[in-house]
Amino acid sequence: MLGILKRKIAVRVAFYVCFLMFFVMAAGAAYLLRQQSRSLEGQLLERGRMETVIGAKVIGRVLEEAIDNGVFTLQDAFDTNYVLIPGFDPAKYHTRYDAYLDKAILSLQDEFLKDDSIIYAVATDINGYVPTHNTPYQQAITGNQEQDKVGNRTKRLFNDPIGIKTARNTEEGFLQVYHRDTGETMWDISTPVYVKGKHWGGFRIGFSLKKTKQAQHDLMMTLGGIMAAIFLLSLFLIIAAVNKVMRPLGECTRLASELADGRVERKIAMQSQDEIGLLADALERLRVSLKAAMDRLSRK
Repeated sequence: MLGILKRKIAVRVAFYVCFLMFFVMAAGAAYLLRQQSRSLEGQLLERGRMETVIGAKVIGRVLEEAIDNGVFTLQDAFDTNYVLIPGFDPAKYHTRYDAYLDKAILSLQDEFLKDDSIIYAVATDINGYVPTHNTPYQQAITGNQEQDKVGNRTKRLFNDPIGIKTARNTEEGFLQVYHRDTGETMWDISTPVYVKGKHWGGFRIGFSLKKTKQAQHDLMMTLGGIMAAIFLLSLFLIIAAVNKVMRPLGECTRLASELADGRVERKIAMQSQDEIGLLADALERLRVSLKAAMDRLSRK
């Protein structure tokens, strides 16, 4: 390959052009990847925002209907006198309304899990108390603390900094990065829940970023493959094009070699008006001069 690069101007020019083109394409691909990644994240965030808005309205309506139907009072709905359920670590609690919500909102919350990017979708009161968690997190207690921490998360107070900000947030589609105590890192998106005009808490969902990262990786691999294919195709086409353009130069080189060997009979003519045409014209004048000089020498 190095020998070809040294001997062939066309190949050398093609490699230089492709080398520069590669950096231009790489910069363009990096920009496109960044823009597409932002677009994917933006779409995910908007989807999460809309789902939390829907969830918050549904939870608020369920609580208001229970109050209106006399199931419990408004004061009961805002009960924060958490009654410890013995024998659990982390601790679990009852409130005046949690038994009702176990029946009223479990299936509603589970509907959100049909989106496989959503890890959890729960209502939380103003202090981070989750009266009813999703079905996958209400598994039977095993006695293994680490296993139960993952499999049974209902009726816990999630009053860590992220949980408290979520519970007391008053902004629709509030986004935080959540390092869950199960070791997962995800987006936590929440929207406030209002009951009879009063801030009760929030509806929060956990969005897995695995799909987004996988989509970003797939996009990067696709762009890399396209770049490699374009680079190789461009190299081939540029070499072919440069070879075609440089062919007259090769002819001039051959004619100059003939002149150096004293073969001056054949007229040198090129149709092009570019630098190669000017070179051919100069070689023709040189040929005429050499022929005249050789003729004079032969007459002597």
